[in-house]
Amino acid sequence: MSTAVIIVAAGRGTRAGGALPKQWQTLAGRPVLAHTLAAFEGVGRIVVVLHPDEMDRGVALLGGRAVLCAGGETRAASVRNALELLDGSGVERVLIHDGARPLVSRDVIGGVLDALASYGAAAPALPVSDALWHGEDGEVSGTRSREGLWRAQTPQGFDFEAILKAHRAHRTEAADDVEVARAAGIAVAITQGSEDNFKITYAEDFARAERLIGGQMDIRLGHGYDVHAFEEGDHVILCGVRVPHDRALKGHSDADVGMHALTDAIYGALAEGDIGRHFPPSDPQWKGAASEIFLDHAAKLADARGFRIGNVDVTLICERPKIGPHAGAMASELARIIGLEPARISVKATTSEQLGFTGREEGIAAIATVTLIKE
Repeated sequence: MSTAVIIVAAGRGTRAGGALPKQWQTLAGRPVLAHTLAAFEGVGRIVVVLHPDEMDRGVALLGGRAVLCAGGETRAASVRNALELLDGSGVERVLIHDGARPLVSRDVIGGVLDALASYGAAAPALPVSDALWHGEDGEVSGTRSREGLWRAQTPQGFDFEAILKAHRAHRTEAADDVEVARAAGIAVAITQGSEDNFKITYAEDFARAERLIGGQMDIRLGHGYDVHAFEEGDHVILCGVRVPHDRALKGHSDADVGMHALTDAIYGALAEGDIGRHFPPSDPQWKGAASEIFLDHAAKLADARGFRIGNVDVTLICERPKIGPHAGAMASELARIIGLEPARISVKATTSEQLGFTGREEGIAAIATVTLIKE
């Protein structure tokens, strides 16, 4: 079945503020309208309705990705112009969508298309869950039942010939195309909407949309690897925990191989090199230093750069000592140092099946991965 999509973007959007209409303002590095268009690519032929003064801007942004149509004095007139443009093109069904709803999902779009197999019209909506009031002069003057009330969304889908005929007969303004359809006696099915499919209306809506798109989110992954050989001793320090053993780990500091790997992972995510850059082994002041100093520095550096630690995963590679009995204490100690809840920290161990230097029990290796998030 041939499908067309009409994206209505001819309005001025003055309530959103800004030097440009909201559909042309930047969202996650691209105009709002670019995000909306991308949501429908592959669904069908796309017609974008623009204000007559913005046709050149539309050509520059949309190029050959959509057909452009000049809007009318009202929203209904703009939609009618696009429907008339499509008349005679063989389109059988049409989706009509607000250009200022850039976060519409394929699930919402698919739900409308599926419903059109059984209905002449369908539109997504969400049930009203908040209490409803009447208000006058800044005071509550009455209440209204929310039973049976829905919050309308787009895209609203229709049999093409039916909605074209309805718009030709409906010469007054309408809140949306469902109103036009119902005035013509067309039954409209309600499909599942989405809270993310909101219409950008006010300036603060851009921040909400940015959060959902992740346009301002900077996610960094860091990887750390460290090795320390055994020497004479009676314990090892691993992830800040003293573990009894018949040997110790050799190093300039306390040789905490797990904490060193994690520290390097944080530095790596920040593109800040490794421990040696910040705490040179040639500097005698770090002789025998507790590795907590290094990890604390890395965590505070991440915080200063505006990053929070999302999660930590440390793997210790050795035949002995057994890590399992101490893994919980290690996670708790790392959590204390970097200020992260223990549930976001994993400390685990594996052997190398008696292969290589760890398999010969010549030392311990550690691998660490960390996620840094800036919102």
